[in-house]
Amino acid sequence: MTALLASLYTLFAVWLAVYGLQSLILLTLFLLHRRPAPPPPPADTLPEVVVQIPVYNELHVVERVIDHVAALDYPRDRLHIQVLDDSTDETTAVAQARVDYHRQRGVDIVLLRRGERTGFKAGALADGLAQATGEYIAIFDADFCPARDFLRRTIPYFLHRPRLGMVQARWGHLDADYSPLTRAQALALDGHFAVEQTARNRSGLLMNFNGSGGIWRRECIAASGGWQADTLCEDLDLSYRAQLAGWECLYLPQVEVPAEVPPQITAFKRQQARWAQGSVQTLRKLAGPLLRSDRLDWAQKTMGLLHLSSYLAHPLMVLLLLVTLPLLTLPGGGTPALGWAGVALGLTGLGPPSLYAVSQWALYPDWRRRFGIFPLLAVIGVGIAWSDTRAVWRGLTRWGGDFARTPKFRLERRGDRWTESRYRLPPGDIVGEVALTAYALATVYAAAVTGNGGLIPFLLLYAVAFGTMAVLGLTGR
Repeated sequence: MTALLASLYTLFAVWLAVYGLQSLILLTLFLLHRRPAPPPPPADTLPEVVVQIPVYNELHVVERVIDHVAALDYPRDRLHIQVLDDSTDETTAVAQARVDYHRQRGVDIVLLRRGERTGFKAGALADGLAQATGEYIAIFDADFCPARDFLRRTIPYFLHRPRLGMVQARWGHLDADYSPLTRAQALALDGHFAVEQTARNRSGLLMNFNGSGGIWRRECIAASGGWQADTLCEDLDLSYRAQLAGWECLYLPQVEVPAEVPPQITAFKRQQARWAQGSVQTLRKLAGPLLRSDRLDWAQKTMGLLHLSSYLAHPLMVLLLLVTLPLLTLPGGGTPALGWAGVALGLTGLGPPSLYAVSQWALYPDWRRRFGIFPLLAVIGVGIAWSDTRAVWRGLTRWGGDFARTPKFRLERRGDRWTESRYRLPPGDIVGEVALTAYALATVYAAAVTGNGGLIPFLLLYAVAFGTMAVLGLTGR
């Protein structure tokens, strides 16, 4: 039994170390290839663009996004706006009033409603696309605030690159300084957008569309199979299908589109769980085509598989904890059984913090202050492991699922409030986090009495992380 547990521990630790190594590789690629994309040639004539705004019960932010999109600096006769509204509350009336306001001022904007919310966001985008006439499709979720020059800074890249299928901009954060939780999330997103996306795109690896703040060539969407709802990450799915079909993608970190990050831990967990489930579904769907592709080399395939499977790190973290306690207490267990796998895990664990630190250095003059929130990000990153493990299991065992929205509250300054909003989520299920907190503490005790003190800091991180998520989940904060 001890030998089996030691083998499992080694497997889980090495597998986790691979994801840490992925962070180090992406960080290295970023430092080598972080040059900006060459500017496009001047555009003689700007093409027709359709801006889609998918909306579902966004009472607090729907007016703001409509106003920002209507204010885009683009020829009025070539800009068409669709508000794709699947709402079931007063959002529809508010959105319709704002659409009417801008139509009276000469903006080509329409609100489209479906009879049923079939396919969730993917279904709404596909339905709007069927009624659109533009050659290019820009997409903004309801909490995004694009700058006036967004289209003029992005559309020209398409005009002299006929195989360019998608352009993605960098997400900014309207409420990054609202609370420690929002600062930690902003740090995590900056790591992805400043370092990972740049590294992947500039070094020829496959990258993903992030669901908002980007533009698609309509021909690319159609040729790649269109929007599909069999995964909860329709954005990741389509962008990988497009690249497998030979379309190019471009990432523009210099073009920032600010949006909100959720201020409530329950909303954050819901968002991460949806991304985890959808990512694993996309892995199941596209791993075969990715490996069989004759367009990609081994490095692109390997990094693509790691990208699609990244959320598997969370169940691996849970499994590693579960194996550690019996391994410490059974005869012949302990440090010798842990072996070099734990050392490898510790060394590659330097990857994520280094990546996040460099993202702040690349984006902000006060990067040291911003990176100071990393310990909280580490706690949250471990703490969501249980909820994401459940989401990964759903992704492995079923297609589609309920596209649970992440509520937005129009938080733009520290004094703004959200706790009285009807969109506030109730306290979540914390049974798993409580149980794992107790289990981690028991493992700390076992490590102490068996002379494996080197494991205690890591085990305490588990205990603090799951305990923090349980407390925050219970209070509904």
